[in-house]
Amino acid sequence: MHPPPAHRLIATPAHAVPKPFRTFAVRSDEPCHAHDARAPCTHAHLLHLAWLDAASRAGLARQGYARVCIDTPLDVDYATTTPADLALAAPRAAPLAAHIAAALQCTGVLGDDPRGYADSVATRIDYLASRGAGFHNDVSRHWSRCLFWVLAIDVADVEFVMPHAALRLALSPGDLLVFDPAMAHGLCRPHDGGQAVGASFEAGDAGRQLFLTGEIALTDAQWAALGSPWLPVEAHEARGALDLMVAEFDERSGAVKRPAALRHGMKRSTCHVDGAEGG
Repeated sequence: MHPPPAHRLIATPAHAVPKPFRTFAVRSDEPCHAHDARAPCTHAHLLHLAWLDAASRAGLARQGYARVCIDTPLDVDYATTTPADLALAAPRAAPLAAHIAAALQCTGVLGDDPRGYADSVATRIDYLASRGAGFHNDVSRHWSRCLFWVLAIDVADVEFVMPHAALRLALSPGDLLVFDPAMAHGLCRPHDGGQAVGASFEAGDAGRQLFLTGEIALTDAQWAALGSPWLPVEAHEARGALDLMVAEFDERSGAVKRPAALRHGMKRSTCHVDGAEGG
């Protein structure tokens, strides 16, 4: 295995919460959390995999771009891959999935046991291709209990932006980012000042980006250890929380659309799970 990568812990507290709300929380459409919510994680992790050499990245880029379609600015597309596929594309970096799992262990989000990270990466790896990305979050199905990771393969002059946390993070090839997908996020050009501008990602090789990506499912105890425990919705209602499960974001700025219409969302009666109302 390679030496531990450089690891940067980045604070991502939600500071730009629209009135009438005072904070954010995310509910679930899974029965196990039908009447619960959690606060977003207040930190992201940035690791740099210096050992992922240019030849390996080029091989991964050839394989990844061949499997996706991103013809239009702000397009995003995914293609599932496997450790065997990655070994064919980047033999010098093999076993790439195991190396990614070892790097993720540096974050400590699943504790100290390396098996949890290996199992997480083995569950699914995707190519993620984009031409920038408008602001959105990812909380449907089981994703409200996951962190996401993205490994930059082919990027240039692009920032990962979380507008509600005032985060603008320049990405370089080999950067491995772990973040909470409940918070709105997008990919922007630095000169656009934290805005997702489609015209800045026109057709051609210079407008596209490629990543490897996956998810890290956390148990309730692991979320609690990160400071974001699942709690009854009443606790979040008392804090004035906006439900990120139903929030819509302006694709360009990330602003929450029509926040006043969401003021009664953090109630047991507005459960997102069919047949689980009340209780």
